[in-house]
Amino acid sequence: MDPRPSRPPRALTPVLRALRLCLHALLAGLLALAAVKAVAGGGSPHPYAVVTAALAMAAVYSAGALSPAVRRSPRVAALWLGALGIAWLVLLALSPDGLWAAFPLYFLQLHLLPMRWGLPAVAATAAAAITGFVLHGQAVTPGGFIGPLLGAAVAVATVLGYQALYRESERRRELIDELIATRAELADAERTAGTLAERERLAREIHDTLAQGLSSIQLLLRAAERTLPDGDPAAVHVRRAREAAQDNLAEARRFVRALTPPDLEHGSLAAALERLCAAAPGPDVQFGVSGTPVELPTPYEVALLRIAQSALANTVRHADAGRAEITLSFMDTSVALDVVDDGSGFDPVAPSPGAGGGFGLPAMRSRARSLGGTLSVESAPGQGTAVAITLPLPAGDAV
Repeated sequence: MDPRPSRPPRALTPVLRALRLCLHALLAGLLALAAVKAVAGGGSPHPYAVVTAALAMAAVYSAGALSPAVRRSPRVAALWLGALGIAWLVLLALSPDGLWAAFPLYFLQLHLLPMRWGLPAVAATAAAAITGFVLHGQAVTPGGFIGPLLGAAVAVATVLGYQALYRESERRRELIDELIATRAELADAERTAGTLAERERLAREIHDTLAQGLSSIQLLLRAAERTLPDGDPAAVHVRRAREAAQDNLAEARRFVRALTPPDLEHGSLAAALERLCAAAPGPDVQFGVSGTPVELPTPYEVALLRIAQSALANTVRHADAGRAEITLSFMDTSVALDVVDDGSGFDPVAPSPGAGGGFGLPAMRSRARSLGGTLSVESAPGQGTAVAITLPLPAGDAV
């Protein structure tokens, strides 16, 4: 595996751009130093050959530094380093001052080659530098050996440290991106939940106030119409008032249906509960219906669906259950919903949020009480949980 950090498609940061320019300047300065010393100092029997070799190495380096293919393709980078190494060996054979050009080569080899090849390349370059220095008849000193080795060690430590910092920076950048994405998703979820909650509230308010009031007015007008004697002039006005109340009641029912949650828009409550069970992760969830289904008021359907969702979510998150069952029961005067699982259970007398008895149960009880119903919970540690809600069916027509 290539331990080098992958090159991001982003533009170079100012720090990386400055480091690259420093590397260019270092190699150019070292090559210029070797050429100037060969010509002015007389340290080489072939000064112009040294100048030519230095220029050739500078040309090879410039071609690779300007080529995008070197940065994109490891194969092209290896070929370029090979050509650069040959040019450096020629310079080293002509002048002992070519030794110093090994230092920028260390960084290039470690940066462009996989570490399993970069380290041997650095070692070979250091050995060639020391050998060339000795073959030129230079005085053998500890510095002649330690200098290239120390430079190689510094280069390895610098590149490894940079790669570690780069990986840490990338991890932090990815974490920040994930946090930003998660926060955006949470914001969307909160907006969606707020919209659905407001729709449910409006539907409940219309059902509990406007629709019920119009239904009562219609019944009273119908009773008044029956008590009036035949031919009474007021009967016509009472009938028209009753018909207007009936029309407005139908309009209120259309408003309630329009505010129905998306889960209930394309089918009955039973169909929505069946889809909920099929999509539940974790335990095997079965759904059943008992009794003869009847049309329920929209607030009833919404409450039963939300309670089923909350109870099933508690089962998935906390109960560690292998099986669960949701049953919708229609009786003569009431409708009931039971959610039973074979999970770890909890103590309903002193529930804890982690056991499923935290904030979900009070919300479920509140929904049940708002419609005149009751909610009961039966559970014990290690014996599963049963949640049952019973709602009385409204008298007269369902809204």
